Amino acid sequence: MTTHSFLLSRMARVILPWMVALSLIVFYRGHHLPGGGFIGGLLGAMGFVLIALGDGANAARRALHFEPVTLLTVGLSLALLAGLVGLLFGPSFLSGMWLPAFSLPLLGEVHLGTPLLFDAGVFLTVMGFSLKVVFALKEVDS
Repeated sequence: MTTHSFLLSRMARVILPWMVALSLIVFYRGHHLPGGGFIGGLLGAMGFVLIALGDGANAARRALHFEPVTLLTVGLSLALLAGLVGLLFGPSFLSGMWLPAFSLPLLGEVHLGTPLLFDAGVFLTVMGFSLKVVFALKEVDS
């Protein structure tokens, strides 16, 4: 039997954009400092988990706009691509390769490379897997 919480339902809609923004900040910060794809993916997933707890898994799926398996697949593909770039253009699989650094107004100096691509893959994989598990458990509950 499923119960819907009015307060959780409304607050989850307010908190979701903040959770996603925080997850992206932690993801980007983790490229150079502690944090990164794993923790960022968990934080991003938590916003949608709150919606699933308040309104059900179907409402969270609609808010997500993607199936969790799609996020998982894209994430694994990005991580594999990061490894293949190192294999094809560097000394070995998962070797770090970087583009020339450039500066952005709010972010400062930006370094784009295969480690960031791999972290993005981890971010999407963790988010997709976490949501797939939570949605499956929530659907069994209802």
